[in-house]
Amino acid sequence: MNIALLGFGTVGSHFYKMAQEHSELNISAVLSRRPRPELACTVTADFDEIVRDGSIDTVVEVIGGVEPAYSYITAAMRAGKHVVTANKQLMCAHYEDLLSLAKECGVRLRCTAAAGGGIPWLTSLARVEKMDEIDAVEGILNGTTNFMLSAMTANGADYGAVLREAQALGYAEADPTADVEGLDARRKLVLSANLAFGVSVQEADIPCVGISHITAADIDKAKEWGYTFKLIARAERAQRAGAVAAFVCPTLFPVSAPEAHTDGTGNLVSLYARRIGKQSFSGAGAGGFPTASNVLADCFAVMAGCESYYTDKAAPCAVDNSTAASRWLFRRNGQYEFAECSAEEAFARCDADLQSDPCALLARVADTDQKEE
Repeated sequence: MNIALLGFGTVGSHFYKMAQEHSELNISAVLSRRPRPELACTVTADFDEIVRDGSIDTVVEVIGGVEPAYSYITAAMRAGKHVVTANKQLMCAHYEDLLSLAKECGVRLRCTAAAGGGIPWLTSLARVEKMDEIDAVEGILNGTTNFMLSAMTANGADYGAVLREAQALGYAEADPTADVEGLDARRKLVLSANLAFGVSVQEADIPCVGISHITAADIDKAKEWGYTFKLIARAERAQRAGAVAAFVCPTLFPVSAPEAHTDGTGNLVSLYARRIGKQSFSGAGAGGFPTASNVLADCFAVMAGCESYYTDKAAPCAVDNSTAASRWLFRRNGQYEFAECSAEEAFARCDADLQSDPCALLARVADTDQKEE
């Protein structure tokens, strides 16, 4: 396999190191805006040079963002090159188009590293979906927020302090919005739901509440009740045909639950299938080598002749949270209240609460336990 690597940041550089250990993988070119004399391959800032090179059969994209990544990988597929990407934002923004183009061009498209870091989550979903009906998927899919909530729980620190610590350690960006407001987890949920249910849901249709309103006082109160906060992305089959329920929000787990003991930047994600029941996967949700390992695995899958994409099902699908009932915690103006209602009603109430209290909190209570407050 002759590979062109687009991007040489954390994931790209770690993938390069791992690929050097496999003689069947040859990185022929690296797309980089600056010279890299340390690399024993062609380094170019001109993507057209890569497209024109007929010896390159696979493009690995780890640039991130929508553009120019979208233009690059669509040009690569039209030139007959397979694509492996770790770009969840791109895959969510152009999901149907990219699947259709890969099939039209007769090339393979893989994005396992886009959800779960080093966990083989998307490939596991695709495997189970082929042999059983998946009813729901949910889990901790963002390492930054999990690190922050773990630190708040362990140390009693407030949100601002742990955010600064996460930024100092390189876990959170200077602008942490995508992580702390749940947008990163939502993109991973889109890819997960699409594979689990054979659909194509729109990112903007999924309501999302992050962790920025959780305080040290909230953490302490949860401990009194025997709960731990985690940011969870969840999707399930809706009762209405042609729809799924999907949302992202803080979730309270009893201290005995595995999620409560998933600390640091770790991820834990589960699927619930009709016949085989619950399957959970945990591991490093971020980091150079863990994420690069899934990029590497995708390259081997392409070499082995995998199908065009994990699935050929991508029916347009609405998000309907009206029947996704659960127990919810609301905090407004310092007062806590538990209530049973649908996810649709819960998010609507949260929006209303924010009008009178800009720091209002919404959290779901996990179905694993029904403690009394």
